[in-house]
Amino acid sequence: MTDKARILVVDDEPQLTRVLRTGLRARGYDVRAAADGISGFETFTDWQPDLVITDLAMPNMDGLELCRRVRAFSQVPIIILSAKGEERIKVEALDIGADDFVTKPFGIDELLARVRAALRRAASQPATQSAEKTLKAGDFVVDLDTRKVMVSGREVHLTPKEFDLLVYFIRHAEKVLTHHALLAAIWGGDYVEQDQYLRVFVGNLRKKVERDTTGKRYILTEPWIGYRFVAEGN
Repeated sequence: MTDKARILVVDDEPQLTRVLRTGLRARGYDVRAAADGISGFETFTDWQPDLVITDLAMPNMDGLELCRRVRAFSQVPIIILSAKGEERIKVEALDIGADDFVTKPFGIDELLARVRAALRRAASQPATQSAEKTLKAGDFVVDLDTRKVMVSGREVHLTPKEFDLLVYFIRHAEKVLTHHALLAAIWGGDYVEQDQYLRVFVGNLRKKVERDTTGKRYILTEPWIGYRFVAEGN
């Protein structure tokens, strides 16, 4: 029995797979690899990894279908690897449940940072599912009963929708959230095409929570896709 986090890498490029396997193992992870979506899904069901890293464009079964099948019964973190110019399919993957993405070419340190964040978030999920009254994340403390928000010890006054948006960001910290997912979660299905509506609210929220002398940025823009929230600032 091992306490190493298990990571499944699914990619049809042998050289990239070899680099990822070597880099991840060197950092103490238990790694297995598959060359396409079908073998990747078979390995997933047999091995039960803690995290999946998958390419989008693959033979037999692509990364999008792999994400869909995994999400049918598991909430394990999924990081997608994508080439430039795949924004549409990247957004689709995030909307059906992928947690994050890394655009090729990328550095191993960037990928490792995303892996650590995803595993950290997954480990904290059981606690966040309970009937909590206070959210604490990085520089933020949020009282869910009184709707009081503190950022680095400073109280911030938010409108009801700004508060709901911040709470959603905190509960999904470090995860890429698409415009569609945010609009559906906060405003409902009738608003999923209102990207400009979301930009206005995010802009107002930024002005309030990022207004301090440290210059920290908590709500990061993922161009053409959505936003990522970093609770300790960037």
